[in-house]
Amino acid sequence: MTTKTDSALVIDGVTAGYGGGDVLHEVSFTVPSGAITCIVGPNGAGKSTLLAVISGILRPRAGQVLHGGERLTGKSPRDVLRAGVVQVPQNHSLFPEMTVGENIDLGGYLLGSRSEVARRRATVEELFPDIRSWAKKKAGSLSGGQQRLVEFGRCLMLDPAVVVLDEPSMGLAPKILRTVFDAVREMNARGKTILLVEQNARAGLSIAGHGVVLENGRVRLTGTGTEVLEHPEIGALYLGGSATQAQSGSALSPAMPPGTAPTGTVPPGPVA
Repeated sequence: MTTKTDSALVIDGVTAGYGGGDVLHEVSFTVPSGAITCIVGPNGAGKSTLLAVISGILRPRAGQVLHGGERLTGKSPRDVLRAGVVQVPQNHSLFPEMTVGENIDLGGYLLGSRSEVARRRATVEELFPDIRSWAKKKAGSLSGGQQRLVEFGRCLMLDPAVVVLDEPSMGLAPKILRTVFDAVREMNARGKTILLVEQNARAGLSIAGHGVVLENGRVRLTGTGTEVLEHPEIGALYLGGSATQAQSGSALSPAMPPGTAPTGTVPPGPVA
């Protein structure tokens, strides 16, 4: 069982939405420290709303988000960044008329020291050498996959403990996916906890140590990435099967508090 002490993030009973309507309903799960956790689910499941809550953009109506035992709920997005949780958004977010080097340096805008910005940039370029070779190119001249790598590099300028990635494969050609997911693995290998929301469920879960299925704003299933990927109901609903196949299996169980596994779900897996 993953406890709060070995969790990078604890999502505890989060209920949230917009304009008086709730999108998330008592969402609870943990993100193991040092692992890759992948959240999958159909459109409208509440994945983007959940990331908005984690990043401080949206305040939940109930529940809380903890990072390293510290309450993130109620903090501004800037303070969430300072706490060590950085998000790379789904849509490309580079400034296209600025150079790659300038975009990378902007990632360190909270550092307040040019020497520290230079030091962090050198670390990023050591991790992703292509960024150094693209430094003088306008960001808008890069391909979608190249821009995604620059966005990864920019988020690392604050040396975050947790990197939140919202649909990093969105809009990318299949042959580029391996490069992007290799970069995700490399960030994790360098000690970053990764929380990944991914439309390509098979690709995301295959690299994840922990998987979470969101459906209709509730956690329906948790387990290791392999357990979630191989669960027959998930295969039917999200990996190319049919709804009829899904209905022939056992019903997905409702959300439970962090660290618990209701009857009928696969138990949470070990820290990867």
